[in-house]
Amino acid sequence: MKKKVLATLLSVAVVGTMLAGCGGSSDTASDDSAATEDTAAADDDAAAEDDAAADDASGSGDVLTVGFSQVGAESDWRTANTESMKGTFTEENGYELIFDDAQQKQENQITAIRNFIQQGVDYILLAPVTETGWDTVLQEAYDAGIPVITVDRMVDISDENLVTAWVGSNFKLEGQKACAWLKAFLEAKGRGEEEINIVDIQGTIGASAQIGRTEALEEAIEANENWNMLAQQSGEFTQAKGQEVMESILKQSGDDVDVVYCENDNEAFGAIDAIKAAGYEIGTEDGQIMVMSFDAATAALNMTMSGEIALATECNPLHGPRVDEIIKALEAGEEVEKETFVDETMFATDDTVATVDVDGESYEVTAVTQEVIDGRAY
Repeated sequence: MKKKVLATLLSVAVVGTMLAGCGGSSDTASDDSAATEDTAAADDDAAAEDDAAADDASGSGDVLTVGFSQVGAESDWRTANTESMKGTFTEENGYELIFDDAQQKQENQITAIRNFIQQGVDYILLAPVTETGWDTVLQEAYDAGIPVITVDRMVDISDENLVTAWVGSNFKLEGQKACAWLKAFLEAKGRGEEEINIVDIQGTIGASAQIGRTEALEEAIEANENWNMLAQQSGEFTQAKGQEVMESILKQSGDDVDVVYCENDNEAFGAIDAIKAAGYEIGTEDGQIMVMSFDAATAALNMTMSGEIALATECNPLHGPRVDEIIKALEAGEEVEKETFVDETMFATDDTVATVDVDGESYEVTAVTQEVIDGRAY
């Protein structure tokens, strides 16, 4: 908009200069004409420079301005996700990124989105804290004509048109694969009929990952009569809270814990610290406490290789390139998929279970080695 107004004003200035030259005496007509041509050329050069400056200042032209509201930095996974987005939406790739860290607060994200709207960004990217409570602010973005792309977690909205696209993981499937592995592993170890007491350290309540992973575990416990939910409490996806929750559970019923199902890696790190401090053994043998996690960042894979984590189910955080593809398609006027699920695998401490089946689909399990870790991008 600034570029168009500036060009118009400059055109008027050029016309005015030309008219002033034409109104002179016949003796100076040639000189005036030459001066007018020189002035017009200079003004054209200035207009081009000003247009370029206006493009840089307003984010118009070939540069797309993207506002990204990130949940926070609560985990290794979240850090990798942020790095993927920042590494993708760079000036070299034709973007101006406005990044906002919500520090785990939905109200901060709502404020950020409204700021993005006021700044007239081209796209809004949102990694929502929770699924609900977004209708009003996303309606504002929709009314402003700004496409919203959600990443990682989903949003529960009354009108699906308020979100253009979503990129992320099938969180319930992640949980289903993990539970299928646990069942197959126990059976392979001759413990298929054994009473199994499970602790569920949930993620942030209301987040898509928490909802899907919790639901998968609860359904598995219901389907296996010898599985019991010993305790269930939120660790808020953080190491500190995961440790705090585990310490409390161990004090009440530590001798009864068989499996700790942590809904992300950082909770698992905290739970492992608590288990060790309380004097219990960690591992996959009878009498040891088995720890499972989700995300499968490098630190978790190292602990899987050492046997401290029995299974790390991948949740791929590298969403930047996928969102970039969606934006490029939208810019080209193409239709995009409403939901894009990323491919993910499972990483186990050994090769006891090679594959698991969920709803008729087979999924591979990778035994962690140093070579596997060295080949990972995060």
